[in-house]
Amino acid sequence: MLYVIAEYLGFPGVLNLIRYITFRAGAATATALLIGLLLGPWFIGWLRVRQGKGQPIRADGPQSHLAKRGTPTMGGLLILVSVTVSCLLWMDLGSPYVWACLLVTAGFGAIGFLDDYDKVKKAHHAGIPGKVRLALEFVIAGAATWLMVRHSGSNLYLPFYTGPVINLEWFYVVFGAFVIVAFGNAVNLTDGLDGLATMPVVIAAIAFTIIAYLVGNAKFAAYLGIPHVLGAGDLTVLLLAIVGACLAFLWFNAPPAAVFMGDTGSLALGGALGAVAVASHHEFVLAIIGGLFVVEALSVVIQVAVYKRTGKRVFLMAPIHHHFEHKGWSEPTVVIRFWIIAFILALAGLSTLKLR
Repeated sequence: MLYVIAEYLGFPGVLNLIRYITFRAGAATATALLIGLLLGPWFIGWLRVRQGKGQPIRADGPQSHLAKRGTPTMGGLLILVSVTVSCLLWMDLGSPYVWACLLVTAGFGAIGFLDDYDKVKKAHHAGIPGKVRLALEFVIAGAATWLMVRHSGSNLYLPFYTGPVINLEWFYVVFGAFVIVAFGNAVNLTDGLDGLATMPVVIAAIAFTIIAYLVGNAKFAAYLGIPHVLGAGDLTVLLLAIVGACLAFLWFNAPPAAVFMGDTGSLALGGALGAVAVASHHEFVLAIIGGLFVVEALSVVIQVAVYKRTGKRVFLMAPIHHHFEHKGWSEPTVVIRFWIIAFILALAGLSTLKLR
């Protein structure tokens, strides 16, 4: 909104700063952080009153988690409000990529909210039916991918390789939707310990801020041999708004957590990262940068598949962060070590920008 106003006025005086993506992205970070920190205490108190018993805790999980019973969930709403307000304030309202990514963020957040609401009100873990949830996610992700493909094309790119590999044409919508849905649910599965999902999301968002900026700049894209997507630079506003909102949330989610983000936050954040990867044509790089989330999701897939076939478990408990808890690692140990892994993977993913 501020960009449109400044543009209408001709970017006079200090308003000329709004012309620059770097300034607007930094301002989006500060705005989202400030909104989250200011609203956090009131919002958590409101959730505590409205939810009563809070999020149900699995009886078959680590016994240390039973102490978390009564902690309010749906804290992802705080993240969504911070990100949305910040984006609308600082983004270029003519950017189709930011609008498409916001569609995924808000849509997945709404699905997660319905799931969390059902769990809290009925005090069980079922939530909305899995098939219904996935169907809704694919509809939203497919619509967002279609919006992006209309402007950025349907070429598929791979890390370590210069130029497009193949034009997927209409199938790119299916591929993009799968990436968004898969990553949204991968982040959702990772959100099982205080702060475990939040900081890796911040790390991945910062890494993709660099990618989005480079992809949106024709000279940098040509020099690095990566796809140039005109207008993708404004995704940095969304990504750094996510960073600010997540840091504010982490202030209240740090152990012992005063609030959980719930599916409302984890689905929205994962979907947003997936959508940005599709917009920038860096879907496979996302699998490297977000490798922690991929491993968490794969641990669940492997556990379920092997158990159904053999009746035996590969891990003591899935997702894999619970496996290490059962091995005797304390919760802070698991969280901090997983943060370190996320940071290393982000550096590995960024290295693919030059190794082509």
